[in-house]
Amino acid sequence: MTSPAQTTPLALHEAARQYAAAPAVRDGDTTLSWAQLLDAVRETAGALIARGVERGDRVAIWAPNTWHWVVAVLATHYTGAAIVPLNTRYVADEAADVIGRVDAKALFIADPFLGRQRLAELRAAAPGSTPETVIVIPAEGTATDYPDAISWSRLPEVAAAVAAGDVLARADSVAPDDISDILFTSGTTGRSKGTLVAHRQALGTVRGWVERSTLTSSDRYLVIPPFFHNFGYKAAILACLVTGATIVPQATFDVPETMRKVRDEAITVLTGPPTIYQTILEHPARGEFDLSSLRVAVTGAATVPVVLIERMRTELEFDVVVTAYGLSESSGFGTMCLPDDDPETIATTCGRAMADFEVRIGDQGEVLLRGPNVMIGYLDDPEATAKTIDAEGWLHTGDVGILDERGYLKITDRLKDMYIAGGFNVYPAEIEQTLARLDGVAESAVIGVPDERMGEVGKAFIVRRSGSAITADDVIAYAKRTLANFKVPRFVEFRDQLPYSAAGKVLKRQLREEIS
Repeated sequence: MTSPAQTTPLALHEAARQYAAAPAVRDGDTTLSWAQLLDAVRETAGALIARGVERGDRVAIWAPNTWHWVVAVLATHYTGAAIVPLNTRYVADEAADVIGRVDAKALFIADPFLGRQRLAELRAAAPGSTPETVIVIPAEGTATDYPDAISWSRLPEVAAAVAAGDVLARADSVAPDDISDILFTSGTTGRSKGTLVAHRQALGTVRGWVERSTLTSSDRYLVIPPFFHNFGYKAAILACLVTGATIVPQATFDVPETMRKVRDEAITVLTGPPTIYQTILEHPARGEFDLSSLRVAVTGAATVPVVLIERMRTELEFDVVVTAYGLSESSGFGTMCLPDDDPETIATTCGRAMADFEVRIGDQGEVLLRGPNVMIGYLDDPEATAKTIDAEGWLHTGDVGILDERGYLKITDRLKDMYIAGGFNVYPAEIEQTLARLDGVAESAVIGVPDERMGEVGKAFIVRRSGSAITADDVIAYAKRTLANFKVPRFVEFRDQLPYSAAGKVLKRQLREEIS
């Protein structure tokens, strides 16, 4: 038996051979078979090569979930470059920072998106720092026409300058240890860090995910988690790549649209944070849609009530409901439940180790992971890498948990102050650093507080500078201008002083206890 493909170009070749005319992507009026997807990827890769993208380069993408994203990521891999996904909720300053740090040689960008001219905003935020090659994706109807950018429709024209044999040769040169992606994750220092993950690691963890989720070539996968996130990119695009399942992207989460897609596309797989299922269950129009095709649900990234698991099985009639745990530093994965686990286990644990990971509990109850799929390291930060991955290869996750006698992991707390809003990790230190630049703020501390819809949202405790009269509205307005929406605190409370320890650290635990 031959070993599975260790690069995404080889995996795509296998999918095109094995599944050929079967649908790979269905997005509105656009349907691509696996053979057609391979053709589109080769053409887009040819355009990137024509524009000078080399093996080992980095290509950024700032766009919502559409079929273009699927082609763009696989084409980037086909050239031997690493994909750098940008959060669609980023403001231009945040996107420019990441693009500059990776020295991106090309950028795929949706413009307009959510009614905004993203490329114009990016260029205004960082004049002269946008990559020379910019490819504009028509995410909302007709793409904005920039004279010095390449519209998606012009890619065949650009690709014509490179011979098909040269494109294939580039794909064949990609090695399992080449970097496939750099996803950015914030840390307690407040500045985001790029995680370096190789092709073999991305595919290795995905195959472990596929085994636990029971995904097959007959599945139709509605992808609500954003492609810029591991949940959308690896647990969806790459999971479908290695199984032949059909990718059905959804650009923005809208409950009636989700239920319509499930009905019209006979969707079998629906993944995402618990809020997605909760919102569907509570929607008054649910009874108007036939959702009986649903088969598999994978959730996590937040507290999952046992009753939600039970309702997903009884009312939404999922055959398989599992929860999982992972982080970008572990290639997006770590532990996962089994399909036949009981609701209590699924709701109260994150499952057991998968994809060749080992799990143990270290000092202070910290969850440690080890295995071949721990990231290569942080981009340009050997010091942070050494602090995160110890000499024995254990990844220090910063999460606190316990292992039961079966080896199932339960996350009980976080060593970091990170909280999760709507499935997105939020790091208070980053918000506090931003608020420190607002005139009138002397000190700030941000914590996560419970929210029925989002799981958690931010609350900022602020000490005003002497003589300042800034208001909560001022703080929130400033945060909205400088931070992605999910990072913006929903509540602001002014204090005369913050509680500090003898070591000079803000006692956030005390703040949490005061509002609990």
